[in-house]
Amino acid sequence: MNPTRKTARIAGTLYLLSAATAGVPLLFVPSALIVSDNAAATANNILASEIVFRACIVSELVGAILFVFLVRTLYRLLTGVDKTYSSLMVTLVLVSVPITSLNVLNDIVALTLLHGAKFLSVFDQPQRDALAMLFLGLHGDGINLANIFNGLWLVPFGILVMRSGFIPRILGILLIADCCALVAVSLTALLLPAYLDIVSRVAIIPELGELWMMAWLLIKGVREQPLPAASVL
Repeated sequence: MNPTRKTARIAGTLYLLSAATAGVPLLFVPSALIVSDNAAATANNILASEIVFRACIVSELVGAILFVFLVRTLYRLLTGVDKTYSSLMVTLVLVSVPITSLNVLNDIVALTLLHGAKFLSVFDQPQRDALAMLFLGLHGDGINLANIFNGLWLVPFGILVMRSGFIPRILGILLIADCCALVAVSLTALLLPAYLDIVSRVAIIPELGELWMMAWLLIKGVREQPLPAASVL
């Protein structure tokens, strides 16, 4: 297999694994365990499914780690197109990963509160449940912060794709549209939460841009050509 195509397939595989390991917990926990405005029910759900909840915490961290290896592979694939945009792409990802990793602490704190360690005996159970609900909400806010950078990195990535000549230009356009959607949703959640449902519905289609890119890398790869002789990050 041509080295460039092999690198593209590796990037596609890492893209899929990162999206799955980071995305599944973000979909499962809010829908299956968190009961809106009911701290006691949420606490019961989490404690009854504690192993699953802990697995989601680990999965989110694994997704962040895989994201680093993904962007490193994309750097190798695209640095010959434009080193400045390639470096910017890596920088924005390396900003988002610590935010994501630290954000997981909110879930860990929530679990600590629900277990009611001795030093928390000054709070009664309903208070601990309410505090746990607060930290679970902070985790959601942290996701919005991380998604700003998870969106912004798609701009240099999209530009590199459009300029590459070995990946369809339309995929680069879709990546930039995905960026606009992610950033719009995140900023709306922070600034105008009353309009979040409306903006989220509008953003659903453009947010599929990364899925098309992922599928292309996995299935089609890239047009055969040697990797540029550039420094590896």
